[in-house]
Amino acid sequence: MSNIILSQVAIHEKYGGVVPEIASRNHIYDISEVVDASLSDAGVNLDDIDAVAVTYGPGLVGALLVGLSYAKGLSFAINKPLIGVNHIEGHIFANFIAHTALEPPLISLVVSGGHTHLVYMKDYSNFQILGHTKDDAAGEAYDKVARCLGLTYPGGPKLELLAREGNPNALDFPRAMITENNLDFSFSGLKSAVINYLNKMNMTKQPTNFADVAASFQQAVSDVLVEKAIRACKENSVATLALCGGVACNGFLRANLENAAVNNDISFYVPTKILCTDNAAMIASRGYYSLNSGYTHTLSLNAVSNLKIGERV
Repeated sequence: MSNIILSQVAIHEKYGGVVPEIASRNHIYDISEVVDASLSDAGVNLDDIDAVAVTYGPGLVGALLVGLSYAKGLSFAINKPLIGVNHIEGHIFANFIAHTALEPPLISLVVSGGHTHLVYMKDYSNFQILGHTKDDAAGEAYDKVARCLGLTYPGGPKLELLAREGNPNALDFPRAMITENNLDFSFSGLKSAVINYLNKMNMTKQPTNFADVAASFQQAVSDVLVEKAIRACKENSVATLALCGGVACNGFLRANLENAAVNNDISFYVPTKILCTDNAAMIASRGYYSLNSGYTHTLSLNAVSNLKIGERV
């Protein structure tokens, strides 16, 4: 009914990334205003809602505590159930807003700045992690490579734009773990290979085509993600693939995954871009299904910065 987003990108841009203390402080400044705007936009008041859903992990603990404390106070004040939501599960459930006919079982590829997971979602409450990154998340690698290319924060979207001007086959960067008999990922080596290439070109004073670097890096990331996602569907006999997370905004990845899914008779789903980045609507979606399952929390709920998918606290 409403999805109000107040971004802090402009605040953190000058620091080249998120500063935890500044993020928490601005959450405090803005949270009441955002809630009021959301209620107004939806045309409802607090008496009309059934429950209060809130992220309690994973993430930066200071920012989590601001949202959690506010939600607990709100839940107590209006005497409505409190539902703690796993942030990563929220990303998965963004697909149920965008695609109302979508149902589990499905395989979800979660790709964000802090996470890269392949998740088998058996039903609305049961999740099995099939694979995850062993080091850098794909989004983290995007941001770090973007910084090396002289692009400002947030680097991922800017790298994608630059890559459109380059040749994705110009440079043969590594595709770590792509042939290994598992569904895990590793992007640290790819990031290091790009940095080493840039340093070598700089030291030898050779001209560097940054667009080719960006395009070749992006192709390497996409190749690994697509290969493992399609393999996860086949190995688990699941014909539905859902992409989510901040990196799901990347048009190159979206197109490559969709093409691979079509070629393998797999139904492909991805939310609209506004539902891929962090938002409250996806948390509400997860909270809705939790409430239907009778899953709520007490006011003793605490933030868990390293909360795992499927973990219940």
